[in-house]
Amino acid sequence: MKDRKQNVFSLLKKYLVITVGAFLYAAGIALFLDPNELAPGGVVGISVILSHTIGGVTGTWYFLLNIPIVLLGWWKFGGRLILDTFYAVALNAVFTNLFGILPAVTRTPLLAALAGSILVGTGIGLVFKTGATTGGMDIIIKILRRKYRFLKTGTLFLTIDVMVVAVSGIVFRDFNTAMYAFISVVISGRVLDYVLYGNDEARLIYIVSGQPGRLLNRILEELEIGATILNGSGAYSGQEKEIILCVVKKQVAPKLEEIVKQEDDKAFLVISSANEIYGEGYKNILVEQV
Repeated sequence: MKDRKQNVFSLLKKYLVITVGAFLYAAGIALFLDPNELAPGGVVGISVILSHTIGGVTGTWYFLLNIPIVLLGWWKFGGRLILDTFYAVALNAVFTNLFGILPAVTRTPLLAALAGSILVGTGIGLVFKTGATTGGMDIIIKILRRKYRFLKTGTLFLTIDVMVVAVSGIVFRDFNTAMYAFISVVISGRVLDYVLYGNDEARLIYIVSGQPGRLLNRILEELEIGATILNGSGAYSGQEKEIILCVVKKQVAPKLEEIVKQEDDKAFLVISSANEIYGEGYKNILVEQV
């Protein structure tokens, strides 16, 4: 009974965080970016462009564009992630349309880019913290990465965002607008990183689990990172244990935590900051110390 109450409380807390995240995200779009014709990349940027050219409201365009993407994600991934994502997408759309009724907070493009991107980045970060996504390009890039492993997630996001920003500059015939939109993309990305991971560059993670084999297989296959097995023994029980040691970039840490929760919710997990990392995938010690 106690476990059931805890599960219900955790679920309510999760959806409350998603709701707050969607509220902030929509406020940034509808009160700052959209009224100033700033398209902040991704599906929402496309929605802003469509609402100012074809007509209609941004929130509705955002929802309609996300329907086929979410359905594609359901087909490819299934599971709770897509349900949570659809909830976030629906709330984003509703809140964006509701805020759209109100007048813009500012008509100064730079102020709009700054304030809007902070709200958008914070909102997305809160949604990501729950394990959900805001749909759109998150799902598409995840699918592309499955097929084309050599493509880097950050590069894909940046490429798509730059393309949307460039299109907005052409459509609105205003280079300054495009530059302000690009500023918004950069700032929201920084804020997202801060909300999710703080100032740490990477995470050093130790995992002591009764299912080390299953965990290790998923870490290697799904996260495409290296890991080291340390042999140890329990001080009290004397039982031999295998300890998984890995260093992950800050963007990957929440995904690893989720894998551990799914495979062994009783695992002993130690996470610490790693500010200086040298080796494959990180800094070259020979170059950095020249």
